[in-house]
Amino acid sequence: MQKASVLLFLAWVCFVFYAGIALFTSGFLLTRLELTNYSSCQEPPGPGSLPWGSQGKPGACWMASRFSRVVLVLVDALRFDFAQPQHSHVPGEPPVSLPFLGKLSSLQRILEIQPHHARLYRSQVDPPTTTMQRLKALTTGSLPTFIDAGSNFASHAIVEDNLIKQLTSAGRRVVFMGDDTWKDLFPGAFSKAFFFPSFNVRDLDTVDNGILEQLYPTMDSGEWDVLIAHFLGVDHCGHKHGPHHPEMAKKLSQMDQVIQGLVERLENDTLLVVAGDHGMTTNGDHGGDSELEVSAALFLYSPTALFPSTPPEEPEVIPQVSLVPTLALLLGLPIPFGNIGEVMAELFSGGEDSQPHSSALAQASALHLNAQQVSRFLRTYSAATQDLQAKELHQLQNLFSKASADYQWLLQSPNGAEATLPTVIAELQQFLRGARAMCIESWARFSLSFLLLHLLAAGIPITTPGPFTVPWRAVSAWALMATQTFYSTGHQPVFPAIHWHAAFVGFPEGHGSCTWLPALLVGANTFASHLLFAVGCPLLLLWPFLCESQGLRKRQQPPGNEAEARVRPEEEEEPLMEMRLRDAPHHFYAALLQLGLKYLFILGVQILACALAASILRRHLMVWKVFAPKFIFEAVGFIVSSVGLLLGIALVMRVDGAVSSWFRQLFLAQQR
Repeated sequence: MQKASVLLFLAWVCFVFYAGIALFTSGFLLTRLELTNYSSCQEPPGPGSLPWGSQGKPGACWMASRFSRVVLVLVDALRFDFAQPQHSHVPGEPPVSLPFLGKLSSLQRILEIQPHHARLYRSQVDPPTTTMQRLKALTTGSLPTFIDAGSNFASHAIVEDNLIKQLTSAGRRVVFMGDDTWKDLFPGAFSKAFFFPSFNVRDLDTVDNGILEQLYPTMDSGEWDVLIAHFLGVDHCGHKHGPHHPEMAKKLSQMDQVIQGLVERLENDTLLVVAGDHGMTTNGDHGGDSELEVSAALFLYSPTALFPSTPPEEPEVIPQVSLVPTLALLLGLPIPFGNIGEVMAELFSGGEDSQPHSSALAQASALHLNAQQVSRFLRTYSAATQDLQAKELHQLQNLFSKASADYQWLLQSPNGAEATLPTVIAELQQFLRGARAMCIESWARFSLSFLLLHLLAAGIPITTPGPFTVPWRAVSAWALMATQTFYSTGHQPVFPAIHWHAAFVGFPEGHGSCTWLPALLVGANTFASHLLFAVGCPLLLLWPFLCESQGLRKRQQPPGNEAEARVRPEEEEEPLMEMRLRDAPHHFYAALLQLGLKYLFILGVQILACALAASILRRHLMVWKVFAPKFIFEAVGFIVSSVGLLLGIALVMRVDGAVSSWFRQLFLAQQR
């Protein structure tokens, strides 16, 4: 058996497993087609007249703009309870005082003094809670995917319709300062930008201080329409110290001063949005879907009255993507084409002096535009791919048709509007929420293709004749040792447990703009056990010789027969251990092939078990918290292990070739 044949056959087996992993991934994890369609003012989202005859008005599009400027302050990892007052407690339990509570006191003060001008919401985030996915959701209104998780190291430009694209198309001046992830997501989109490196989580101040140097001078200059400031200190403090450290209180107090300074400079035509892209765990990490990770703060304020009523006792819970259609309509822009968020209807009610009927009609108009846009997206998406479930899609379209007909009748018959308005609003909200729920469910469907390919791979013959067979128990123990080492070194197959600090081993000052090196360091730290044990797997060929040597010691002659043993002819002695491989090189290569197939089979059984668990429990509450991350880690671990196995076998073959060459030279020298 030739060396190349062994490597090629093992590579083919690995490819079969890779194909199975890819098919299962495409069928199980959240995946969707990214449409490149764009909304425009020239193409309304659906038939019918636009509200208040806004088409053709200066600065108006689908709806007349309510604000001409927006200041968006994105505080990375601003968990919802970070915006809570100092003595926040659960009923029936004693008050709890934590370092991060009460530090954003300006929010509570504004809510108390100007209740019609401000609102605090609990923003419900879709997992995975990594920054890049959150930025995509906050600008496109679409759902993130687990497939995008790896792109958090090296982001790519967003091809879908998004708020930044709509702003630049409308000629608005967008100024950005902060996290340099935006530079890759929106290349060349900003009229002015101040980017700062984002990956050095040990640095709590460089990005924030850099923003503060530019924030107030830029705001006072007036040369902007949308000002975006993405602060990273809170997120980095969580990664470095955790949320309960005194440093977190200092960073939140700094953010409170920033908010106060912005509020003092706001003009009447400006909306202030303070938002967290995600939360963090009690250890300061994020990436999964625990309650603390998916719960972020969202605060809105304007010098002019925004709401007809005072804030509720408990802040309203809204999906994070709802911010996208809301900002688009408030600024007089088209809603991004692929948005599935629901407008925050309360913001279209008018101020505290508005009449109830006109407020409800304004809410219905905003919801109807939003529903038209979502309905158009569903029709376009379902025509391009078969991801969406046909039955549910048909039911939703019927619901939208009824709600749209009721809305048009409402506009034509104002006499019966008061009784019909609540019904129309409820129907439109039901459609929007149903559409979002259908997309979440449809983009997480399971495919059986992976199982078929794994069965094919598992059915490959893995027994070959030869005297150097490594027993199954040895190969199984070796694979289990790799898994045990993964856990014993402090790793877990969940995103929040990734050792991000490994990115700075040897680089305490950071990596500058380089993204592949920190990704490589984190990956090497996470999957080092898989790689080392896979590369060392060919050493298991020594197992039969070790067992043989132990057996020989047990069968040694008793002391009385030592003289007889010494006079045994030398030619009767058999070569021991590794030297026997020189007498049967074809058995050596067959043994390598057999060992490689056994190791791949055991790894395949592990990932097959993860796939079965994820598929059977795909509707389980913990699927995106436990089973999907476990499958992702096992899949990446299998790829790393298989590559390491091929490298290890190739290295052993290279050494064997060198030893064989040395033996040939030795024999030739003896013959001379």
